Order: sequence, then structure tokens, then C-alpha cells
Amino acid sequence: MWIETTIAMRFLRQGRAQTLLILTGIAVGVSVIVFVVALISGLQANVIERTLGTQSHVRIEAPEEVNLIAPAPPGTLQLLLEDRRAQALRPIVNWQQIRDVLDRLPGVTAVSPVVSGPAFGRRGDAVQSVAIVGMDLPRYLRVIPLDEKMVDGRLDIGSGNAVVGRQLARELGLRTGGKLRLDGGDGRTAIVNVAGIFELGVRDLDSRYVYVDLKQAQSLLDLPGGVTVIDVTVADLFGADRIAARIHGLTGLKAESWMETNAQLMNALSSQSMSTNMISFFVAMSVALGIASVLAVSVTQRTREIGILRAMGTRRRQMLMVFLVQGAVLGIAGSLIGALAGWGLIGIFNTFGPKLFYIPMPPGLVPASMLLVTIAGVISASVPASRAARLDPVEAIRHA
Repeated sequence: MWIETTIAMRFLRQGRAQTLLILTGIAVGVSVIVFVVALISGLQANVIERTLGTQSHVRIEAPEEVNLIAPAPPGTLQLLLEDRRAQALRPIVNWQQIRDVLDRLPGVTAVSPVVSGPAFGRRGDAVQSVAIVGMDLPRYLRVIPLDEKMVDGRLDIGSGNAVVGRQLARELGLRTGGKLRLDGGDGRTAIVNVAGIFELGVRDLDSRYVYVDLKQAQSLLDLPGGVTVIDVTVADLFGADRIAARIHGLTGLKAESWMETNAQLMNALSSQSMSTNMISFFVAMSVALGIASVLAVSVTQRTREIGILRAMGTRRRQMLMVFLVQGAVLGIAGSLIGALAGWGLIGIFNTFGPKLFYIPMPPGLVPASMLLVTIAGVISASVPASRAARLDPVEAIRHA
């Protein structure tokens, strides 16, 4: 192998212009792969983080109520116009036992019972439709990092305190320390102290959400001791649909994963991933074609040298390995330069870019890119290598 490597490196040094040209092409291709893949990965991670910053991975609710109509006797012609049954607030039966079961379920990292429902928020003559959200704060913070969303005041929902969205506070003229009257209907009212103001980054939520203690929400919504939702966080983000299906099978409740709730987002992420894979494939193909063309020219230019080497006793297998080693060396060297250039582009984007999001470097991206291009280089070198190995030494020397 030492002889083949020595001859391969000498051929590369003799054709410096061609070698530098193909190395530049490989480096540009690999830098594009590294930067584009990292960019798309960072963008997807940012979108998912923003999406899941305001919702749980799995949302569990009581099953929908349906109309129960007795079947008609056999042979009876029945004309039926059935309207869908109106869905009132439905508490989850035996939610404490379900919570304890979910706490022990493999793959589940956090469980938070929540009671939520519509109400009116009043301050003076101003009235706004709001959504009351009552929760167990320590459990809820493991699902939604509400403490990181506070923009004023403190996160305190006990003892008659509440926190409200920034847009709602603006519309009602509320500030920290102010009073807000909550009206749940049928005479169920409460006056809460605004302990803090949050901003989730979703206008609809920031203009409606009012977080209160679990018991106070149960009282305002006439659900004593009940909850309407159980929020769940899972360890495997993209395995949430599988966990949701298992929860539905265990409890019979409606379990919906974030992937199902955000189906359009998942389609967009899948399309982005497909586009990234296509870009990587075609860049690798262009690199492979470049290496093949350069080595094919090298075989033509070195026909006499190849004939002399064959006449001196170099076997066909050794001549084959000479050009395969050239393809491997070009792939490794070019991909290393390109990976470093791609890393530099990522650093430039994170330092001087628009700073809309941060691009992390996936740990396996550089080795995977280098391996892809190196394999492409060796495969593309096989065609000119086999041609060089088949050259007859007498004919090569005579016609060179």
C-alpha cells in the first residue's frame, strides 16, 4: 500500500493546477452542505422551541360527548337529522389517579393538571373576554417555563394573586399591583391582585390568558375538585404521537400530541428536511463528477507513465489502488477544508448575522459530511482507476 500511496501523491503533485482546482470545488461543496444543513437545523429547532414554549407535548382531555339515540326497530324507515352535541366544560374523571399513572409512565418527564375555561375580565367600565387557567405552579413550570416569560412583577398565583398577559394588561389598563375582577358567570366572581405580567409571544394568548391558582379556577368555573386538561411533557419530542396513543389506550381519554395539533408545521419541517437532503445529494454528486473528470484527464495525460509502471511489474490491482487513493485523498483534504470553511460561515452568521436565531453546530455534521464526500470521491475514482488498470503496457508506451 505504501508504493500505491507514493505514486498517487506524486501524480497529485505533478498536476498541481488540477489538484488545487478540484480541492477548491470539493471545499466549496462541503462548506455549502455544512452551512445549509446547520442553518436548516437551527431554524427548525428555533421554530419548535417557539411553538412548544406555549404548549405541552401531549394534551389530555375528557372524550367528547356524543348524542345517544336508540336504534330503530328492524325494518323501520327512519329519517334523522342529527346535530352535533354542544361541548360544555367537561372535567376529567379520577384525574388524580391518572396523574399518578402518568408520572410513572416511561418516556414521560412532566405531568401538570390544569383547569381552564372562559370568563370575563372587568376593570371599571372595560370588559374583555379572557381564558382562566388554573394550575399547580411547580408542576406547570416543568411543562411551560412561565417564569422565563415574565416581563413585570413576579410569578405569584396564590392567595388571591394572578398573572396576566401583556396585551390584556394593555387593553384593560392594568399594571402590577392593580385589581382585576373575574366573572365566571352565574354569580361566580373574584377580585384578584395582578402580581405580574407575562409575554408568551403569541398575541392571542397574551390578550386572553389569566393564570390563577388551581382551586380558585375550579371555583370560578364551577368545577369543584376537577380539572379539564392534563398537560404532559415527553423525553422524545418526535415520539410524542406514540406516547399520546399509549395514553389513549391506557385511559380512554382524548390524547393529542403537539405533532397532531401542528400538522401544517410538521409538513413544513418535513419539506425543509427533504430539501436539505436533496441539496446535500446533488452537491455530493457534483463533487463526485468533478473528481471523476479530473482523474479521467489524469489517466489520459499519464498513459505513458502508467505503461512504464505496468512494464516494470506494477500489477493491475496496484494501479487500481493508485487512483482510488487519489480519490480518497482529494475527498478527505477537500472535505476537511470545506468543513472548516462551513464552520467559519456559521460563526460569521452567529456573530454578524441578523441574530433572529442561533445556529448550533450538530455534533455529527462535520464527520458525516466528510465521510459522504470521501466515499463519493472513492466511488467516482473507480471508473478512471479501472481504465488505468486495464491499459496494456506495450500499447500505452507505443501510442502515448
